[in-house]
Amino acid sequence: MDERITIRNETEADYKTVEEITRKAFWNLYIPGCIEHYLVHIMRPHKDFIPELDLVIERNQKVVGNIMYTKAKLVDESGYEKEILTFGPVSILPEYQRKGYGKELMEYSFRIAIELGYDTIVIFGDPNNYISRGFKSCKKYNVCLENGTFPTAMMVKELKAGALDGRKWVYRDSPVFDVDEQEAQLFDGQFEKLEKKYQTSQEGFYIYSHSNVQEHGME
Repeated sequence: MDERITIRNETEADYKTVEEITRKAFWNLYIPGCIEHYLVHIMRPHKDFIPELDLVIERNQKVVGNIMYTKAKLVDESGYEKEILTFGPVSILPEYQRKGYGKELMEYSFRIAIELGYDTIVIFGDPNNYISRGFKSCKKYNVCLENGTFPTAMMVKELKAGALDGRKWVYRDSPVFDVDEQEAQLFDGQFEKLEKKYQTSQEGFYIYSHSNVQEHGME
């Protein structure tokens, strides 16, 4: 059977499917269980959500993955605020992972983002998954958190060369990411029961998410 790949905007009819895909993609990956499917659910009505960058990828008319974007900000030392993008979750059904679907989805979304006038994306994740897509350490673009740290997991991609012009920037994401874990647990009760357990990827995530880039290596 010929493979037909389609990327399109998510519709309301896709909501439950996308939440299920997200849940399966992240289950036990970073923590026992996951909250990403709840994040997807609360992002859609949020003011920082960008519907034009809410995309699904289909293989032979079956949705196998999705990506969602929200607005974020970079603030320079003078207080100037620059509106940028962040994406996540990016979810591919486990049986379709490592086959290029995530790459296609991201590259397509970058083109749409440029058409919408955005020039910078900041994300948090495993660098191994994103550096091949042009993301670099936040340290290289002088983008830090409010406390002045440069997290290992924070990466930056300029959609337009020179967009960040060497200034020092502080990253601020959308309040939608402040997830209420109790609400997430209640939401998860609507889905098929899956076993929460430890796996080694959780230790990798802990290391990435609790380390910072320094001038001469990691802290």
